[in-house]
Amino acid sequence: MLYYLFRYLHDHFHMPGTGVFQYTTFRAGLAVVISLLIAQIFGGRLIRLLQQKQVGESIRDLGLQGQNEKKGTPTMGGLIILLAILVPVLLLARLRNIYIILMLISTVWLGLIGFLDDYIKVFRKNKEGLSGRFKVLGQVGLGLTVGWVLFFSNEVTVRQYLLPNGALSEVDASKVYHDVHLMITTVPFMKNNELNYGDLFATAGTFFNGLYSIFYIPIVIFLITAVSNGANITDGLDGLAAGTSAIIGITLAIFAFVSGNALLADYLDVMFIPDSGELVIFCTAFVGACIGFLWYNSYPAQVFMGDTGSLALGGIIAVLALIVRKELLIPILCGVFLIENLSVILQVSYFKYTKRKYGEGRRILRMSPLHHHYQKLGYHESKIVSRFWIVGIMLAVITLVTLKLR
Repeated sequence: MLYYLFRYLHDHFHMPGTGVFQYTTFRAGLAVVISLLIAQIFGGRLIRLLQQKQVGESIRDLGLQGQNEKKGTPTMGGLIILLAILVPVLLLARLRNIYIILMLISTVWLGLIGFLDDYIKVFRKNKEGLSGRFKVLGQVGLGLTVGWVLFFSNEVTVRQYLLPNGALSEVDASKVYHDVHLMITTVPFMKNNELNYGDLFATAGTFFNGLYSIFYIPIVIFLITAVSNGANITDGLDGLAAGTSAIIGITLAIFAFVSGNALLADYLDVMFIPDSGELVIFCTAFVGACIGFLWYNSYPAQVFMGDTGSLALGGIIAVLALIVRKELLIPILCGVFLIENLSVILQVSYFKYTKRKYGEGRRILRMSPLHHHYQKLGYHESKIVSRFWIVGIMLAVITLVTLKLR
């Protein structure tokens, strides 16, 4: 909203200082500041309100150190994160941008699913919360929406350049170009690193050329569901999910800035995605919201984000990666979420297998997800979180290295 106001003042009245709102970098920096301020100003008030309403976390006795101290801590703190993301984006971003619209829809959509789950747990006193199938159905619905828009919308384009020999390229800039709707993604650690999803069906004949949405949209659904659930599972220690998400958000902000800037995309030899630079505002608001929430969520936590926050964080990360065509980097960038997911899957699968084979279930880890395994080994909660953050930073650096290492 402010973007359009100051642009109007600049274009029609030439008011000094209003032109600065045209720069993505200025609005991105302002988004961080506003996001942090919202988290600080409204965070404490929301926590007091949750305490008054007795919106406390009911703790299942798992025999973990310091577990009983968390009993009664307010939950649904993800509302702080959602507010700190949405307000700066609505104020500072170009709201007619297709990518910003997708991100707003994704944030609200998964935020509502998480809120409903927390509401049932807290106010209806149902520890199971929202039924798992309804939660997955909501994630699949968002995946269908995002996949459909990315696949069929003509506003979703990449820039193709006409080279001197008449060939087309997505990365070698020339003066002659056109923006086309192509479903291309980046393959990490490869020199010619653009993969066109349509090429996967090229050998199947012309009949299948227009049907590769059958392949692409399920990928979108799977990624959104997997990363969203991964963030949800990771949210088991104070500050773990919020800190890890902030690290991932910074990385995606760099990718969005590079992919949305023709000069940088040309210099780094990466795909230029018109209008994707606007996502930097969303990413910086996202990072500011996570850091602002950490003020209250760091050990010992004054509030838990609940599913309201964790489901939204994971979904936001997945959709951002899909938009900037870096979805194949998700296993590296979101490695912490991935290993947490896998630890649960392997633990449950091995337990069921050994129970069937030997008559009693056996475990690979002392407890899943993985962070609880380290708690059982006697590590303090703060040490586990710090080391997971360090691993997240290392994975983020490896992800950024793919810009040049091929």
